[in-house]
Amino acid sequence: MQPLSDEAFRSELAAVIPHLRAFGRSLSGSRDLADDLVQETLLKAWSARQRFQAGTNMRAWTFIILRNVFLSQMRRNRFRGEWDDIAAERVLAAPAEQDKQVELADLHRAMQMLPPAQREALILIGAGGFAYEEAAAICGVAVGTIKSRVARARSALDKIINEGTLMRRSADDLGGSETMRELLQQVDQISGE
Repeated sequence: MQPLSDEAFRSELAAVIPHLRAFGRSLSGSRDLADDLVQETLLKAWSARQRFQAGTNMRAWTFIILRNVFLSQMRRNRFRGEWDDIAAERVLAAPAEQDKQVELADLHRAMQMLPPAQREALILIGAGGFAYEEAAAICGVAVGTIKSRVARARSALDKIINEGTLMRRSADDLGGSETMRELLQQVDQISGE
């Protein structure tokens, strides 16, 4: 089978960028890191465009690349901690009437508590809309493994959210100031924790 022309490849690649951003953000938990992942993925996909087979799934192919880039970065940065000013600012600036955003932030925190393999499987199936077979191919595991990871992730999320094992927000995590502690207590009260 003949590879796509550069123009056709560029068009298909551009169409998956929003999906890559969503997947990158869900894996990394950060908009900035997700943008970096997507940029690196696009560069790697473009340089490997001659190996892409016309008629195959561009989204799945680029998701595999993004996942591999993410895992490589995780291995490199395993011992490096990062402070996310933007996320901290959002937590502190959430007005009381934005309960849904607080709930979404809680879900995000709960997702981050899942083991990476379970989180990845749940994101691919739940948010990514991939079939189990496609998700298994992206992760390089058997279909049964993906199904098991998704089931365990759903069960763990239910337990984390409904049984009160969700990590509480802590002012100590954000610098420990008294003002910070009070703001976080107000956010916890609003969200019903």
